[in-house]
Amino acid sequence: MVEDDLSFGMMIKGWLVKNGFEAVLVSKVEHARKEISKREYTLVLSDLRLPDGDGIMLLSWICDQKLKLPVIIMTGYAEVRSAVSAIKLGAEDFLEKPVNPAILKEKLEAVICKYSIQEEAVPVSKQQKGLPEMVMGESPLAKKMFKDIELVAPTKMTVLIFGESGTGKEYIARMIHEYSDRKNNPFIAVDCGSLSRELAPSELFGHLKGSFTSAISDKKGVFEQAKGGTVFMDEVGNLPYEVQIQLLRSLQEHTVRPVGSATDIKIDVRIVAATNEDLDIAIEEGLFREDLYHRLNEFTVTVPPLRERKGDIKVFASHFIEEADRELGKKVKSISSAAMKILEDYHWSGNLRELRNVMRRSVLFSTTNEITIENLPRLAYRSKPNEDFALHPTNEKEQIETALKHANGNKVLAAQLLKIDRKTLYNKMHLYGMKL
Repeated sequence: MVEDDLSFGMMIKGWLVKNGFEAVLVSKVEHARKEISKREYTLVLSDLRLPDGDGIMLLSWICDQKLKLPVIIMTGYAEVRSAVSAIKLGAEDFLEKPVNPAILKEKLEAVICKYSIQEEAVPVSKQQKGLPEMVMGESPLAKKMFKDIELVAPTKMTVLIFGESGTGKEYIARMIHEYSDRKNNPFIAVDCGSLSRELAPSELFGHLKGSFTSAISDKKGVFEQAKGGTVFMDEVGNLPYEVQIQLLRSLQEHTVRPVGSATDIKIDVRIVAATNEDLDIAIEEGLFREDLYHRLNEFTVTVPPLRERKGDIKVFASHFIEEADRELGKKVKSISSAAMKILEDYHWSGNLRELRNVMRRSVLFSTTNEITIENLPRLAYRSKPNEDFALHPTNEKEQIETALKHANGNKVLAAQLLKIDRKTLYNKMHLYGMKL
């Protein structure tokens, strides 16, 4: 970890060690180079701005040394250009400060999975190969979903997963991979919503050295990297239209053409895609190709929202408490009946992700071994769904303004009320000239 804010650096280092990593903290690019030259590392987590340079300089040096060492860049400045430059140069991901431990954990595990790191470098909680720890649920809807997964996983069919934000679509994709004959090969997840028109071709299909200004070395795209495995394309509805054309050709021909290349490369991957949007509407509006939709949708798995599987709330809540106990060093064992009643009556617009965050906060504030009403964040004001907030193209700006007002300016909550993801909300606010 390369970070000149030592208090922040020590905090993250402590979290890393607590989660099963061996971590070394340095404060300068020069010190990072010396450390990397002395011993073998699994991953570099580097701040963008450092006293003697920046994270991109370190990334370039790693590339020059031809080291297969993934880098995640952190910044408190939210500089989009820097993020794009870093990823084009080969950074694995970009993390904005203040760092959310849950997001950091997801990104670290994604990189480890992608690079097939040896077992001893994997966090203790994930040392077993296969699926991340998670409960299945016992409701009828959950059981039907898992039957569908067991049915399609052994086949070669492309799968499209439908589900609201936070329902665990990536976990379902990993299940499909693990239950297939590709399970011993890579599983690589791609967030299509974070890929710009300029960045997407390089990330997906790769590029040759010199094909654009910052292409200082050849880069394999995710389809090549996942050879024999599975590529999970999350929020595929956000993929730029021009890239959809390239993706369709790759799926039909089983080839990719890296940026700057005149020849195709054969690929052997299975595609599992996911979306929380109505792609039929996107097709009608000319935002998503119908031929690509049918190519991706050979089999559909629908992930039910948490509010439709109330019987699973207690099961998931108990699991997330155990998870939070390990992460926070607490010993909470149960939930009071009154607190559970509130959880079961709540609408859960954010689904499992929201429930997990609520349980983590509740465990943090608990002073006993039981979560009570006093430990829960205030949930009652959103316990009923508000169907009037569903976003329609005719008066989007007005609806966004109303949702933001109702959410007291909280954009995450406003996006949930509008039943869209946060990135889509930001894009629409920018489109209508609204203050972010």
